[in-house]
Amino acid sequence: MSQQIKLLEEQLGLPLFDRRGRSLALNAAGAALQAAVERALDRLAQGLLAAQAAHRGAAQQLRLTVLPSFAQRWLLPRLVRFSERHPDIVLNIHASQQLVDLQRDGVHVALRGGFGPWRGLQAEPLMDSPLIAVAAPARAARLPLGDHRALAAQPLLGSNEDRARLLALCGCALSGKTVADFNDGGLMLQAAEQDTGIALAHELLAADALQRGQLVRVSPLALHDSAAASYWFVHPPELADWPPLMALRQWLFDEVALSRQALLPG
Repeated sequence: MSQQIKLLEEQLGLPLFDRRGRSLALNAAGAALQAAVERALDRLAQGLLAAQAAHRGAAQQLRLTVLPSFAQRWLLPRLVRFSERHPDIVLNIHASQQLVDLQRDGVHVALRGGFGPWRGLQAEPLMDSPLIAVAAPARAARLPLGDHRALAAQPLLGSNEDRARLLALCGCALSGKTVADFNDGGLMLQAAEQDTGIALAHELLAADALQRGQLVRVSPLALHDSAAASYWFVHPPELADWPPLMALRQWLFDEVALSRQALLPG
């Protein structure tokens, strides 16, 4: 390795490391070269991903990574409409709480929650979904709409952070106990549907259950929490004009618009 470093330095005509006894440490020139090489490798990986995506036979296979709660509560119930519109595109869906490295793992698109931006990726806001308080119909029937004192006394689903958010929503002291916490919003909504307690949930994730009457909104107030309620359409920039990705993007925005329309009163 030391011989290779020496040969590289001779070819470049400048030292890349500081010698400290038998150890080596990158100097300023070496650090600058390392940063440039990392950027070049990232671009090469993105170019390879684009080439693989455009390859005949694989061109209609679109790999998508998404949060399990988003997949379960919003995406999967609508997939039949994507299939009907684009029967030639097969979605390979990877549902995970982990942040997937798109270039390394050969994934074309991510639907991510949070802030962004994500280094080396193109990110576009897909939707903002406020947090609302929901409950099973039987529990909601015992709570007059807008009675936040009664709401604050109910059993709660979620974390201490959710309790603080619900307190901000209610504007009064919470007296109900926390029944259970979840690392997945879909599971929390299922628990709310089974009348386990009040849940503070993303409006769009609860939208279908609200329309079916499985859940009822128990407060007209909403929290627009940008830290938790933003979803993004994320992909390598080299794939921006790839037809399957463009088709998925347009379909997602169309479906978001339909969901928002269905949530409007009346």
